[in-house]
Amino acid sequence: MPSRLQTRKLLKTNVSDIEGTILRLLVATPSARSLQQIQARIITSNLQGNTRVTSQFFRLCELLKCLKDALRFFLQIPKPQTFISNTLIQAFAHSSSPKYSLLVFVHMLRNGVSANNFTFPFVLKACSDLRLVSHGVSVHANIIKTGHHSKDLYIQNSLTDFYCSCGDVATARKLFDEMPQRDVVSWTTLISGYAKNERFVDAVFLFKTMQLAGVTPNAVTMVNALSACAQSGELWVGCQVHKLIREQKMKLDVILGTSLINMYAKCGRIEMGMKVFNSMPEKNVFTWNAVINGLAMADSGKRAISLFYRMEEAGVRPDEVTLIGALCACSHAGMVQEGCRIFQTMTRKYGVLPGIKHYGCMVDLLSRAGFIEEAYETAKNMPYEPNAVIWGALLGGCRVNGDLELSEVAARRLVELEPWNGAYIAVLSRLYAELGRWDDAEKLRTLMIKGRAMKDPGCSLFIEAANSSPVICL
Repeated sequence: MPSRLQTRKLLKTNVSDIEGTILRLLVATPSARSLQQIQARIITSNLQGNTRVTSQFFRLCELLKCLKDALRFFLQIPKPQTFISNTLIQAFAHSSSPKYSLLVFVHMLRNGVSANNFTFPFVLKACSDLRLVSHGVSVHANIIKTGHHSKDLYIQNSLTDFYCSCGDVATARKLFDEMPQRDVVSWTTLISGYAKNERFVDAVFLFKTMQLAGVTPNAVTMVNALSACAQSGELWVGCQVHKLIREQKMKLDVILGTSLINMYAKCGRIEMGMKVFNSMPEKNVFTWNAVINGLAMADSGKRAISLFYRMEEAGVRPDEVTLIGALCACSHAGMVQEGCRIFQTMTRKYGVLPGIKHYGCMVDLLSRAGFIEEAYETAKNMPYEPNAVIWGALLGGCRVNGDLELSEVAARRLVELEPWNGAYIAVLSRLYAELGRWDDAEKLRTLMIKGRAMKDPGCSLFIEAANSSPVICL
């Protein structure tokens, strides 16, 4: 890499071939300070409009994380060419400051520079990332006005993705249905959009429709379909996805493998998830989390903790999600000492500060094991305001262990947090009846009738059930 002094000497020589000299220096990757010298020479040589020089300069600015310098340089160009503008729009769209993509786009339009089919997808990506719905709709209008809407599949897919990202799945579906042609990206974009907007049944149905249409899904399609199957409980479709993965001989990388494990775990087939886990050549923290949480949800707490320690031995550092799964596993397996040890050492050993979910797991663990006073003290002294999940866990433990007084405390807190929830009012009213406080019970019944609080059938019984402590696993 040439030094600053060498850069200055090179720029002073080869005046006849200044374009070639600048390009060679740009390729040589100078420092940020040398870049300023090159920029000055580009301006003095009147090469701002040179596509090769300017686009290479922008790429180097991106590499050296000096994109704002590139933007200042760009705004000095009277009428930037479309290719030059697209280079900077793309760079900003993939940066941590996508808003500047819109600034470049506006500068283009104000200077009479025409956008093309390479411009719009990156501008739409910036609008998606920033959730700028009105800006994206304006870009959409510009696309229709310039006649690019029905010509380019890449733009159509970008529009579908934009509306999905902004939560307008209906418009995304309308655009999808109006496409004269669709490729695997089109289908995958809408399946992903349905899944992200929690329309999991629609995502699964669209995946089935895609297969009937004869479109071969890719790995990204599979990941999104598996996510939808996991959330909707569509085990049969998830198994078909797994079969397709094997038939297409797709590499079971960490993303695809983790998605399979998560699907099997949430559909109640953790043993199938374990087979996938054991067959994976590479695993990351998300893979371990999926199987540990899956075992915890399947009431295989001891196996989950055993896997937790295997994870440490494999050199994978647990994160906050791993620790939630481990604490949840201890709760379901009644491993009080182990759970307390993990909780007490999580900051020192793993560098994770306990969050409200970790405290919730501890309240659940202690309540289930009959340590009601300890669970109550944990809830009272935690550095967060206890939420309904934590008081619900305490209430479940109190009811199982016959502690009516603390049951009343927990139930009252639940009613205070969610006064519209008739199930909590019903539980508290029943507690007052058991304590012989009939006047208080009657007042609550009257309050429930006047306030029209709704109680789902069987809900209060569920709260009072022996094993009704909330599951805090993710």
